[in-house]
Amino acid sequence: MTNNDLRRAVKGGVLLPGEDGFEQAAKPWNLAVDQPVAAVVEAQDADDVAAVVGHAARAGLAVAAQPCGHGASGDVDGVILLRTKRLDSVTVRPGERLARVGAGVQWGSLQSATATHGLTGPAGSSPVVSVTGFSLGGGLSWFGRKHGWAAAAVSAFDVVTADGDQLRVTAESDPDLFWALRGGGGDFALVTALEIGLFPAPEVYGGRVVWPGHLAGEVFDAFRELTAEAPPELTLWLNRLQFPGAPPMVALDIAYLGEAGEGQALLSRLDKIDGVIADRRGVVPVADLGSIADEPTDPGPGLSRAELLTGLDDAVVEILLSEPIDPLVNVQLRHLGGALAEPASSAIGAVSEPYQLSMVGLALGPELARAVTEKQSRLAEQVGEHVSGRKLYTFLSRGESAAAAFPEETLGRLREIKRARDPRHTIRANYPVLG
Repeated sequence: MTNNDLRRAVKGGVLLPGEDGFEQAAKPWNLAVDQPVAAVVEAQDADDVAAVVGHAARAGLAVAAQPCGHGASGDVDGVILLRTKRLDSVTVRPGERLARVGAGVQWGSLQSATATHGLTGPAGSSPVVSVTGFSLGGGLSWFGRKHGWAAAAVSAFDVVTADGDQLRVTAESDPDLFWALRGGGGDFALVTALEIGLFPAPEVYGGRVVWPGHLAGEVFDAFRELTAEAPPELTLWLNRLQFPGAPPMVALDIAYLGEAGEGQALLSRLDKIDGVIADRRGVVPVADLGSIADEPTDPGPGLSRAELLTGLDDAVVEILLSEPIDPLVNVQLRHLGGALAEPASSAIGAVSEPYQLSMVGLALGPELARAVTEKQSRLAEQVGEHVSGRKLYTFLSRGESAAAAFPEETLGRLREIKRARDPRHTIRANYPVLG
């Protein structure tokens, strides 16, 4: 099976090692991750996806789909890297509160399409993450405390199986595969499109409030008070920030699914903290949710580590405030709970932990990368007794396993489905369930 066979099999572009543009095409979103793939294919349509799977099966290779490159683990040696950005169709059916999106559609595009109907999808913090990848891994949305995981909002998938068949998968047509795809990762079939539920968003109130770093203790206190009583419509994330060349800062990212006046009243506690540097609270159009956390929209080199916390007591706060976060750029706490903790008929299931701790640093050279990793490990060890041991799938980082993202019973079922549906491991997720 030759590379010419692959080129003849697809209508889209094929790039091979050594060819112009290959290195750039093979790069993931996180430029600190190396992807030693055998080829990069830009699929033109679902038929191309099926053709790539057929070629890989005949050649004894694997296929890894990355619409935008987020979540890459680097575990792709000799794999065909499938880009699906050209599968970019979006259809909103407002009467059904449903959107059908191609595998390459990013959240920003979907939100722009739903906004004109006063609707929103279960979007996360970044407008450039694909709806498909986000949902396959569970999908932690700004509105998750109210409406649950993004995966649970998916009602149908169009897929290519490891046998090359093109199928529509629903809870009725294939309960096991449907269950696995909703939060179990992309290890079971290649998704070419999905249908996802929408909900009304006549108004969203939110934004980022920033204070100087020496007020971190006061902001932590307010964060704990607010999250202890927060209604499910309110999501808060706390950030200790240390950007290169800037003084330490502390910030709260806010999203409230409701009217501005209600949001202002709920957050009046923040007005008691003097010294604010910037306050961007206001009505946020659903097409502009990415402006809340203002995450980078261009690739870059980074190192991240996330842990789910069983609580946020005085001991944890003291640890997180006891020393500068440098060389990290952000130590973040995300408030979970609400509908995220409720049972769901999907692989993501219920996540009972009330907070997630994320630690992010830049990987600008080996010395800084080593210092960042050591800082992350030290912080995780210090809060160790408050770490549950489970991780969210889409927050796994290099060197970690999908096994950490699921309870034992769920992992066992996912592995059974993988063995039954893809015994030759033709399809490769960023974090395989059998890895």
